[in-house]
Amino acid sequence: MGRYIGLDVHRDFAHAAIVEDGIVSDAGRADCRPAALREWMTGLRSDDEVALEATGNSDAIATLLTSHVARVVVSNPLKTRAIAEANIKTDKVDARILAQLLAADFLPSVWLPDERTRRLRRQTMRRAHLVRQRTRLKNQVHAILHRNLLPHPPVTDLFGTVGRRWLAGQDLPNDEHHTIEALMRQLDFLGEELALADRELAAEALADPVVRRLMTIPGVDAVVALSVVAAVGDFGRFSSSDKLVAYLGLHPRVRQSGNQPASHGRITKAGRAQTRGMLVEAAWVAARAPGPLRAFYKRVKARRGFQVAVVATARKLAVLCWHLTVDGQDYAFARPSLVAFKQRKLALTAGAPRAHAHRGPGYDYNDKQLRRHEREVIEVAERAYETLIAGWQPRRPAHTGTADFGVRPRQA
Repeated sequence: MGRYIGLDVHRDFAHAAIVEDGIVSDAGRADCRPAALREWMTGLRSDDEVALEATGNSDAIATLLTSHVARVVVSNPLKTRAIAEANIKTDKVDARILAQLLAADFLPSVWLPDERTRRLRRQTMRRAHLVRQRTRLKNQVHAILHRNLLPHPPVTDLFGTVGRRWLAGQDLPNDEHHTIEALMRQLDFLGEELALADRELAAEALADPVVRRLMTIPGVDAVVALSVVAAVGDFGRFSSSDKLVAYLGLHPRVRQSGNQPASHGRITKAGRAQTRGMLVEAAWVAARAPGPLRAFYKRVKARRGFQVAVVATARKLAVLCWHLTVDGQDYAFARPSLVAFKQRKLALTAGAPRAHAHRGPGYDYNDKQLRRHEREVIEVAERAYETLIAGWQPRRPAHTGTADFGVRPRQA
């Protein structure tokens, strides 16, 4: 029988505990540097099982351990309440509890992504970091204008050629001009890095049929689709769209006890915040585009307000992502010329040659008559959806007695 090993992981070391034949014992510390960790793993058996909590370096440690032991379990720290709520909390105690929970097969685990998914997560996070840095620099420029009582810029893009010319002509103290020039240099550098990151991601998107399929949804571009694919990995590991929605943290919190009706609160915000934020941004775009998604947004907005409506639309996008991927189908209400335009733009970002003097893929989107016709077709579908859901009402929870234990009869 193999042993059950718990690792309380820190940045530089991990404290180990072992359960063997029902007896718990301490196994000292293991250095987390790759060479030292490989040397420590030589003492492991092929039938051992190892458990560790999800931390910043747990993924790399789990990858090294996978080839040496029978099973590696990375536990969800939010669900390992025995450790989080312990009155006595030390490295030894944490490692012992992990080993004991693993031995009892009572350890909530997280999914370990494959190497491509890890790479996509790193790339999308790097791009998100660059965007945040650019936004911070732009906000500093606007703050300079605000504190010097300058009017709102009369240009659409303050950081374009015309906007920079307008900035240079403003009456500002010399030190403020120097600050703006320094911010612009940093902004140009980050813009170059962002262009490189977009090119790498565009190449990944072109090679992924799932990403191209998700791009048929209004509001979902390559960056949003890649963020979803990076967060989810294998869509088949979710048995239903509700499971995916819960994984992304877009389900409302529910509290219910006894015969009391369920109380629904804000969304759980579990999972990757970056992907959830990207879906919300995509929902804003989808809410302005003609189609059933806009009708859905308007219906929820009329009852609950725009903030709840946009989050509900983001949830709907997550449901669509699951169905389209699992069923292997494109979005039924996609606009063909717009989808071709998005894919052509993606190819150009990846470095494809530009087609001069002839019409290439995606050119149909420039045809106003065709674009108007597609829009009219989608607007018909939107009105049909509005008619379909006009009489829908929110379902109230059924009142159950004390003898049926809250189980509702199955509907025929």
